[in-house]
Amino acid sequence: MMKVAFHTLGCKVNSYESEAMLRLFEQAGYQEVPFKEVADVYVINTCTVTNTGDSKSRQMIRKAIRKNPQATVCVVGCYSQSAPQEIEAIEGVGVILGTQYRNQIVELAKQYQETKQMIVKVNDVMKVDTFEDLNIDRFHNTRAYLKIQDGCNNFCTYCIIPYARGRVRSRKPESVLHQAQELVNHGYVEIVLTGIHTAGYGEDLDHYTFSDLLKELCQIKGLKRLRISSIETSQITDEIIDLMSTSKIIVNHLHVPLQSGCDKILKRMNRKYNCQEYAAKLEKIRSLLPQIAFTTDVIVGFPDESEEDFETTYQFIKQIGFTQLHVFPYSPRKGTPAAKMKDQVDEKIKHQRVNRLIELSQELNSQFALSQIGKTLSVLFEKEEDGYYVGHADDYLLVKVKSNEELIGQIKDVIIDSYQDILIGRVR
Repeated sequence: MMKVAFHTLGCKVNSYESEAMLRLFEQAGYQEVPFKEVADVYVINTCTVTNTGDSKSRQMIRKAIRKNPQATVCVVGCYSQSAPQEIEAIEGVGVILGTQYRNQIVELAKQYQETKQMIVKVNDVMKVDTFEDLNIDRFHNTRAYLKIQDGCNNFCTYCIIPYARGRVRSRKPESVLHQAQELVNHGYVEIVLTGIHTAGYGEDLDHYTFSDLLKELCQIKGLKRLRISSIETSQITDEIIDLMSTSKIIVNHLHVPLQSGCDKILKRMNRKYNCQEYAAKLEKIRSLLPQIAFTTDVIVGFPDESEEDFETTYQFIKQIGFTQLHVFPYSPRKGTPAAKMKDQVDEKIKHQRVNRLIELSQELNSQFALSQIGKTLSVLFEKEEDGYYVGHADDYLLVKVKSNEELIGQIKDVIIDSYQDILIGRVR
């Protein structure tokens, strides 16, 4: 039996697409093995969000070639889309795909095995206007991810992704709904909607919006939880807020990217809001959903971010009261406007600011967790660890309990008793 190994860098969308490609290989008779083992085919799904992503991608490509020089090494994803010539220069690579043609990867790997001629299929993604369906009916964990769109129309000045993924392409509503029902039929009780710009879903459709999709998904028979992987403030419409306040399916958590809490920097980033608008939208949501948890992304060290600008961001984050921050140092990406901006911030200063925000994130997360003691949370249990069942509450806090009952894959109401880096409770 032929063996295939995957290594995936980057975001949840890449993880989803790797799972889909793995299913195609399995349907063709391949067996998956760990990436560190000898395989007949290696697939490296690359990331180009940062310079580190590019570097790690090249590192993993060379690692696969060293492990088995006779293997078919397939490189796919955002890095191969944006810089295919750099990958072509690596001796030993067999197949190079960008962010399209993943559904042909098995056939292309076979073609390379027969001809030993490098195959490069990387087209101008800006001309792509259709969504590439990649279906998955099972995952390695208890929640299922469902990719509903690709691409982004925002063109933030720091971001290479629109150039690697193209403009927004939405999956057909009937395809999304069919796949959601299939996932529930396979036993998944929570679905996470994902995409490059998830809530941009519908921008390219006639008379059908992201809100319309959410309403229909809430009617899926057997679905108990629906989570949105990320949503911009400008995309949180009154219809979505009203739906969240009445739905028993949509979870009590939103990930709302901030990037900066300073209006000067937001403008230079070409973000579509200012701090006042951002705060007002979250306050409106909290007025209807007082227990909701907000998490966010923040970039520090953007060109011309002064110490005063950073302090403004720091205080704004405290004012909002996020429950967790994903913090990134700004990384110049060739071809983006921000890479050409003057007043680039020193790397040492960037990392000092990253560390300050990571400390703040830990503080905010602990405060929120402590506020949950005595409350009852709905928890989806995902694994067993050190004698406890561990899972995420709908507000995305981790919870563990002891139980004689098998809990993995089940949603239970849990009374929270204490907090020791993780919430500890008992099934009600």
